[in-house]
Amino acid sequence: MGDPYSGAPTSQAPAEPIFVGLDLSLTSTGIATIHGDLITVRRVTSKASQGDTSDTAQRLDRIVADVLGSVPLSDDTHVAIEGPSYGSVGPGQHVRGGLWWLIRTALAREGIHTIIASPSTVKKYATGKGNAGKDAVLAAVIKRYPQVDVTGNDEADALVLAAIAARVGGRPIDLNLPIVQVQATKAVRR
Repeated sequence: MGDPYSGAPTSQAPAEPIFVGLDLSLTSTGIATIHGDLITVRRVTSKASQGDTSDTAQRLDRIVADVLGSVPLSDDTHVAIEGPSYGSVGPGQHVRGGLWWLIRTALAREGIHTIIASPSTVKKYATGKGNAGKDAVLAAVIKRYPQVDVTGNDEADALVLAAIAARVGGRPIDLNLPIVQVQATKAVRR
């Protein structure tokens, strides 16, 4: 459509995709966003109360609202979530699974393109080894993305997830990765 005053046609550049990585946690969810050349990381924190299950439900609602408030809800948003850790044990695992499904369902309801990367895929993409420790992932992320102020493991995992989303979306931000790390993206699922 042209400018109604000049008669000259106008063009709009296609929207720049937004890639988000979510490292979900009950205490410290890492969120990373890649939008063009801008890369940001942040955390959503929460503390457990000693109340009953209604307190837990309210806590989960707050976390979901805070996380979704950090995800741009548009057709150009692509999210990567770290998949569940099936080897984890303990009473908190049940609640973490609930949080994971609440977030996944909310993203689906909003029509957000979402992929799932297993914990070993995140580690392999970051370090080349699917069994790398959290601190090895943090060190690799700080070295690979020195322009981003990553201050902890949750932010590091979230940034790796956002980078995976960008690569799967055809807009990689880390062009010189060894092939073993690039191939890790073949394991992501929808």
